[in-house]
Amino acid sequence: MGFARTWAVALVGLDGSMVEVEADIGQTLPAFSIVGLPDAAVNEARERLRAAARNSGMPLSPRKLTVNLTPATLPKRGSLFDLAIVMSALQAAGDVPGTGRTVFLAELGLDGALRPVRGILPAVMAAVRAGHERIVVSVANAAEADLVPGARVQGFTCLAEVLAAAGADPADLCRPAPAGPVPDGAALDCAGTDGALTGGVVTHPAPRAAPDLADVAGQADGRLALEIAAAGGHHLLMVGPPGSGKTMLAERLPGLLPDLEDDAAMEVTAIHSLNGAAGRCTALIRRPPFEAPHHTASTAALFGGGAGIPRPGAASRAHRGVLFLDEAPEFDRGVIDALRQPLENGRVVIDRSAASAVYPARFQLVLAANPCPCGQSGGRGADCTCTPRVRRNYFGKLSGPLLDRVDLQITVPKVSYGELAAGAGQGESTAQIARRVARARAAQAERLHGLGLRTNAELGGSLLHGALRPPRPVTAPLERAMDRGSLTARGHQRVLRVAWTLADLEGRGTPVADDVDTALYFRSLVPA
Repeated sequence: MGFARTWAVALVGLDGSMVEVEADIGQTLPAFSIVGLPDAAVNEARERLRAAARNSGMPLSPRKLTVNLTPATLPKRGSLFDLAIVMSALQAAGDVPGTGRTVFLAELGLDGALRPVRGILPAVMAAVRAGHERIVVSVANAAEADLVPGARVQGFTCLAEVLAAAGADPADLCRPAPAGPVPDGAALDCAGTDGALTGGVVTHPAPRAAPDLADVAGQADGRLALEIAAAGGHHLLMVGPPGSGKTMLAERLPGLLPDLEDDAAMEVTAIHSLNGAAGRCTALIRRPPFEAPHHTASTAALFGGGAGIPRPGAASRAHRGVLFLDEAPEFDRGVIDALRQPLENGRVVIDRSAASAVYPARFQLVLAANPCPCGQSGGRGADCTCTPRVRRNYFGKLSGPLLDRVDLQITVPKVSYGELAAGAGQGESTAQIARRVARARAAQAERLHGLGLRTNAELGGSLLHGALRPPRPVTAPLERAMDRGSLTARGHQRVLRVAWTLADLEGRGTPVADDVDTALYFRSLVPA
């Protein structure tokens, strides 16, 4: 009979690889086999595709049909191969002309309808990088696929439309009947925000206003630390009794951050395309994400996991945004310590027997903790019921190597009655502080242009001790702190990073002694 080839994409993490979907029709008894390391979802496609082709007016060949997904050593998962398989089978039978290097990415229903799939954005990005510009997807995925520069996207509602566009005789084709009204219900967009599904159309409520920093009463140190963290991309630890405002401060950090640039927005949107509901991504995510997992979250929930090829976890969903761990000592010790890898290299590597997935995870970590289990040992601690050993063991769950990677460590004291009576709205608003943060970020972008870095938090030792090293008199306090043993080599670098951010906020070209003193101050406010 015949042989034909179409193209699809296999995703392992965010990395996509081109897959040749080869179809061969033999002269033996009827059979339909799919080889090339398919998972259960791909293997189950056989009966689904036969029904979809028949109901579209162009049944598959009754002869032996063999489909090979090349490279055969790469795991193939999910239903996005459906359209590529059926198109290669029909081309092998001579029912449809060849489609060249066109990439097909869609799931098929029994009636031939094209259904959206997750991960379209990273799949189309991989196809364009490999030189495949023409992409065919479900109409529900078309807007997401169009986000990729250089892609020529065609969105169709059913297999019959795809076949007609490929050159089949429209008179031979059958289109599925229009779907009835979709019951009202909850839906999720690619970023996981709530939306209402009515009549097949997702409508979203007006976005809630971001919480304003002016709502926080008092906490001068906390507000300044938040501004420094936003300006330089620094990690932050806040320790204080319940009700002091730690969570309020953390929730206001994303509002201080600037919008994501194109490449960062593409990365963030691709991650949420893998995790969100299929067909819900219609625009790039421009605002930095905010993830706040519960303290009972497992390692898999925080870093990614699942059977076969793992999906991204909260750390990757917070990429280019904020990961907030409230009640940090309540997290499992192993979960907390696993943060050290992404804090250093900005990515999560998850190894499984089927494959290894790599997800970006360059986030700002914000930790909030009570000083002890009862939370009352701060200040006078007169009402604390915890023994010294219990307090030591509780806060000791945050290991020294982890805390050494946190640039800003502050105590958030109880708010006095006078500060509370003065009311909210007395301090600077988020918008006012965000303007200073934007100016500081612009200064960093100019200084770090050409180095592949975005913020002071990413500065390495070669720069801090080389081209960006402040004068010796400015760094003298750091030398004394290291000689006393109160500052590690890593801590020395992180203090210098914060000092550069303070200089950027003040519009100075280089840190001065006050900047270094302030940076040291913000590493010494948490009791040992």
